[in-house]
Amino acid sequence: MPYTLKVNGKMQTVDVEPDTPLLWVLRDTIGLVGTKFGCGVGMCGACTVHLDGVAVRGCQTRISTVGTKAVTTIEGVGSTDIGAKLQKAWIDHDVIQCGYCQAGQIMNAASLLTKTPHPSDQQIEAGMAGNLCRCATYTRIKSAIRQAAGLTPALAEAPAPRQVLADAATAPKA
Repeated sequence: MPYTLKVNGKMQTVDVEPDTPLLWVLRDTIGLVGTKFGCGVGMCGACTVHLDGVAVRGCQTRISTVGTKAVTTIEGVGSTDIGAKLQKAWIDHDVIQCGYCQAGQIMNAASLLTKTPHPSDQQIEAGMAGNLCRCATYTRIKSAIRQAAGLTPALAEAPAPRQVLADAATAPKA
């Protein structure tokens, strides 16, 4: 059955069964593979996307229920002010380890900051509780969210590794 969706600001027409999870429409039909399959039962958060700015689990959201809601994925969230701030903060705080859950983490954090622009630590913990990280970078995730919300200053940019090595190679010998 054909469905027309607005995904990351672009209209997409797909021909899938009504009970097809949005996750598989995004990944297999449209080709946006940033949204990950984790548990398949909506418990881990790796498949988190936005429907009209609200975080939902893509593995549990049937295409027939999307209707006219705008879908935003990790590929599109950086075009929003909050998404861009989160992506920068994620890099600044070196949040990513294996990276598998991070798209869902950022999508959930963006939804949290949309609803609660200046969350307390308790609100961050409660808002992010449904997103699991196998590498346990929860402290870094919280720090990145605090930075994106303007609760803490941005970290100073570190010099590029090649520059550090070049400087060390040309430094006077003691």
